[in-house]
Amino acid sequence: MSNSTEALNIALVGPYTSGKTTLLESMLFVSGTIGRKGKVTDGNTVGDWSEEARARQSSVEVNTASFSYRDRRFTVLDCPGSIEFFGETANALMGVDLAIIVCTPDLARVWTMGRLFKYLAQHEIPHVLFANRMDETAVRVAELIEAVTPVSDRPLVPCQVAIRDGDQVTGYVDLVTGQAYEYRDQEGAVGVDAPETVLERQEDARTQLLESLADFDDALLESLLEDEIPETDEIRAYVRNTLADAQVVPVMMGSAERDWGVRRLLESLVDFAPGGAVAARRLPAGADTVGQVVKTYITQHGGKVSLARVWAGTIEDGTVLNDGQRIGGMYRMQGQQQTKIDRAEAGEIVGLGRLETIATGDTVAPADGPAAEPMPRAAPPPSVYAYSVRASRREDEVKVSGAMSRIAQEDPSLRFEQNPDTQEAVLWGQGEMHLKVALDRLSSKYGLALQTERPKVAYKEAIRKPVAQHARFKKQTGGHGQFGDVHIEVKPLPRGTGFEFQQKVVGGAVPRQYIPAVEAGVRDYLSSGPLGFPVVDVSVTLTDGKHHAVDSSEQAFKTAGRMAMAEALPKCNPVLLEPICEVRISIPSEFTPNVQRLVTGRRGQVLGFQAREDWSGWDEVTSQMPQAEMHDLIIELRSLTLGVGTFESQFDRLQELTGRLADDVLAAAKEEN
Repeated sequence: MSNSTEALNIALVGPYTSGKTTLLESMLFVSGTIGRKGKVTDGNTVGDWSEEARARQSSVEVNTASFSYRDRRFTVLDCPGSIEFFGETANALMGVDLAIIVCTPDLARVWTMGRLFKYLAQHEIPHVLFANRMDETAVRVAELIEAVTPVSDRPLVPCQVAIRDGDQVTGYVDLVTGQAYEYRDQEGAVGVDAPETVLERQEDARTQLLESLADFDDALLESLLEDEIPETDEIRAYVRNTLADAQVVPVMMGSAERDWGVRRLLESLVDFAPGGAVAARRLPAGADTVGQVVKTYITQHGGKVSLARVWAGTIEDGTVLNDGQRIGGMYRMQGQQQTKIDRAEAGEIVGLGRLETIATGDTVAPADGPAAEPMPRAAPPPSVYAYSVRASRREDEVKVSGAMSRIAQEDPSLRFEQNPDTQEAVLWGQGEMHLKVALDRLSSKYGLALQTERPKVAYKEAIRKPVAQHARFKKQTGGHGQFGDVHIEVKPLPRGTGFEFQQKVVGGAVPRQYIPAVEAGVRDYLSSGPLGFPVVDVSVTLTDGKHHAVDSSEQAFKTAGRMAMAEALPKCNPVLLEPICEVRISIPSEFTPNVQRLVTGRRGQVLGFQAREDWSGWDEVTSQMPQAEMHDLIIELRSLTLGVGTFESQFDRLQELTGRLADDVLAAAKEEN
């Protein structure tokens, strides 16, 4: 049996609305930590305490709570279920010993767990599956396991068999001990004799459990071949060992709303869950005292709190860390409540105050100890949705950049940038709800109200034919005048070449010191061509000109260069260019035909598709698509794929846009200007 004094850190993960926060509330209740359970719909749970979560009745960030059960200290990280907040989940998983995937017995939604199973397997994080709301379904556990198996990289092994009265679940048989239990509301499960109707299913499921474990243990395999049935303690040891290496996924069931199966789940975690010593295998060699930040909170009154896992050694309040930051407070987190503590031992997850320069994912260690190698960290997911933002009040414009920096510390999957092509401030994230939650936080925490729009597309323009042009700028103002005279040749360049300026002036017609001014005037005009967009892929050659000994100046030749371009480019048959992106879409294979139609329906071109590497049952569709068609691509993609489809994109090239679509773009640009 596991060491009962050891800390155990678990993450509750799973699809949206699967009941993770309700399960946390039930754990706190059955452990005696709280005397009365809250409800998500009532907004009074320990988890989901933020304004944004309660307004949506859904987790939008990691919530933390602790309790003790059978003298084992648990810290639970309740993670968001929405795919838009997967970045939060990924960071939290880097600091736990085990994850509980909470699901409902809805066979049509099993694909929504694929990304979780894959992430847990890739990082070798032990995980179990808890089938919630079994009191509301006629689906058998065996049917659920069969449906989930294709999306799991590890074999699923049943640990319980349901006892049913018709289609109603009334209890279960524990396959490890062989004991049958009957569910009782408010009492937990009561031991009973297993009914005859369940005996055959019990025997089959127990055989499946033992054979799955035997795939990873030669001694057990040999015992089974000799028809020797292992003792209960031996089976516990087999489960614990295979789970520690993330080789199998034990499956349990219950109803968090009614506290059914929750005590048995906690009992199993005490018996089977790997402790900190197993998780510490992730530590780099030679680590002494090491911690890692898995979540950052910034509160209005308490400032910045970094939720950190202590992997090795002991960290004390006031410790100066390796970047020179001093811990300004240490806390045990219980929802929004913080209890001050003085020190944290290896295996604990605690809040560290006022580490202003330390970000989520960072590895920390005392400055007076040996330097720590960085712990593995979660990679931020690619950005797929954006808003153009600006302050609603002019006086708030100076606050935008600072507030965005703070909110990105809390959620590293947010990205704020100034787009140099469109001159817009753009907030990038994982979807519409993700960005709306960020905007709500900006308003509630920083009093910053932002107006949002669909981001502009970075259209460009080019020319189709060459033109020679002469321009003269002459102005007499009473003293020294202004005089500049230039002859230029303008011609198109191959797409993607950029801008090229040359000079072939002979005889000093344009003095050498004025030639850079001509180029500056040309470049100045190219920022907005005859169609109203930046001009690209053009060559300009200064061939001749005239100057005046007194009136010529750099400014005069700059103006002449700009005038020449303004007169030349409308004659060059200008054409509108739109950006085309290469898009790689990842989806379960059954949705591939739908996605191909989605691409072509958005003026895209499917280049091909292939099986996604190391993702059984998934495809990757490679395509090219106009950027103008991609703003809400992720919304439709998720709608077509039960919320699991995603994509990555990058700029590929500029392509001519003609016809009605080009006319609409030009008309909109003209109206805006």
